[in-house]
Amino acid sequence: MSIYQAELSAGSLLPVESGRIAALLLERPNKKTWAQAIKVENILQKASPATATRMAKLIRNRLECMDDEGWQLIATETGESLTQLLLLAAVRHSRLLGDFMIDVYRNRLNRLETQLTIHDWDSFLHECEQRDQTVAEWSHSTRTKLLQVILRILAEAKYIDSTKSMRLTPPLLHPKVLRYISMHKDSYAKQAMELR
Repeated sequence: MSIYQAELSAGSLLPVESGRIAALLLERPNKKTWAQAIKVENILQKASPATATRMAKLIRNRLECMDDEGWQLIATETGESLTQLLLLAAVRHSRLLGDFMIDVYRNRLNRLETQLTIHDWDSFLHECEQRDQTVAEWSHSTRTKLLQVILRILAEAKYIDSTKSMRLTPPLLHPKVLRYISMHKDSYAKQAMELR
């Protein structure tokens, strides 16, 4: 089985949409109720049912890496705590994102360097190919899109100041997020996210 998958390229943290999907998941929807909410009621407010379905699938896959308490927090929190909870869900869902934060971001920080570079991405993907041959099959456009989404996620979560400068700005984890990670003994996510 592949260690890495490219589904991350479908979208960044999507806080508003994720809050709505979390609230829906708490209602334990069956297939019919799910389709009704996404395609007919259009709770994600997308231009087409196809776009809504694709985005809902990505968000659901991420949120299913959390439990009911995580969904409740995502459905009700705002601002920094919400963003960090969504980053946690994304890290759990995407080993590519988590490993990038540990292998590249954390290493840069430990070496007291101030920003990421495009070269970091190429080197990182080369290392990923050694762990998982499927990475070698990804097209140039997939690799480019993945980098764009990872940088957007890091900017949204305030780990970099912008996707252009890529300057490192590691935030302090919100107490609610830290408590949730600690309670679940999620050492991988803690290593990826807690950088100070």
